[in-house]
Amino acid sequence: MAQLPKRFERFLKEYPEVAVAYENLGDAVHKQGPLDEKTRALIKIALAAGSKMEGAVHAQVRKAVKLKLTKAEIRQVALLSIPTIGFPAAMAVMSWIDDILDKKKGK
Repeated sequence: MAQLPKRFERFLKEYPEVAVAYENLGDAVHKQGPLDEKTRALIKIALAAGSKMEGAVHAQVRKAVKLKLTKAEIRQVALLSIPTIGFPAAMAVMSWIDDILDKKKGK
């Protein structure tokens, strides 16, 4: 299992009740609609990408890998972002995705 970021581990330790509430909120919003797990995972990568949040992209890609999404499915999110967030930002997103996917193949 991948190690959690140190800042997040500290947050869990210092604010366990808030962490539980945050996890419960995540569970609740996942249950409130017809989208399947795979679709939700891709949307969450896209939201993180559009927000230009590297750590969030890393976290969502790790979750997508655990759900057995393919590298092509995950990378398409970065490709789809080109016309919306621009080529340079999309290339940053692609590099953040590859940070995780490349680790999965032993690089």
